[in-house]
Amino acid sequence: MSPKTLFYLSILLINSTFVACSIDSGKTESSSLPYLGRHNYVEKTINDQSVVDTIYHQVSDFRFVDQDSSVITPSTFDDKIYVADFFFTSCPTICPVMKTQMLRVYEAFKEEDEVVLLSHTIDPQHDTVALLHDYAERLGVSSDKWHFVTGEKEKIYEMGLNSYMVTAMEDDEEPGGFIHSGAFILVDKEGHVRGMYDGTKEEKVDILIKDMEKLLNEYRNKDRGV
Repeated sequence: MSPKTLFYLSILLINSTFVACSIDSGKTESSSLPYLGRHNYVEKTINDQSVVDTIYHQVSDFRFVDQDSSVITPSTFDDKIYVADFFFTSCPTICPVMKTQMLRVYEAFKEEDEVVLLSHTIDPQHDTVALLHDYAERLGVSSDKWHFVTGEKEKIYEMGLNSYMVTAMEDDEEPGGFIHSGAFILVDKEGHVRGMYDGTKEEKVDILIKDMEKLLNEYRNKDRGV
């Protein structure tokens, strides 16, 4: 399958999930967020009864390095929800708008210990750890709240496509030499994708912020046995 074909399939998937999110935003405040991605079904026997269990799509294992040279793995997000995106520091198109919108998310949850942000560079050759450190410092954000990660580019692109269901790849025909989605992806404490939002549009990020509160309340209610 060609990169162009993958791109258009990714756009189709994102559009579908945006529709799902829009529909979900019209539900009552008590409704749960959807589980996005592929679902598998496993038959189990419980108390001599055959039941079908649903296995939801999960973000796969990963190992990257952030702006402080700290190793970032799924264990970094234990007992936390997080928002992921893909960018590069020399991006001439949508990244500056995405950065402004992600800063809104940062400000909304900077005092919330159960929320973290994760931005993957898709240009690891240029975006070194030192450059990402400088980038984060200029934004004035805390490194334990917002991780800017780099690593093997093939692994980053694979994570985008297979785990977060978005496009992130090199493309000589695109401005800056890369093509990537502007989506913000909301991931729950179990690694399930619970929402995708257009990170270039303020009104969509407003919905993300509300959905993050809704997801945190799901866990708080569960802890209280509600």
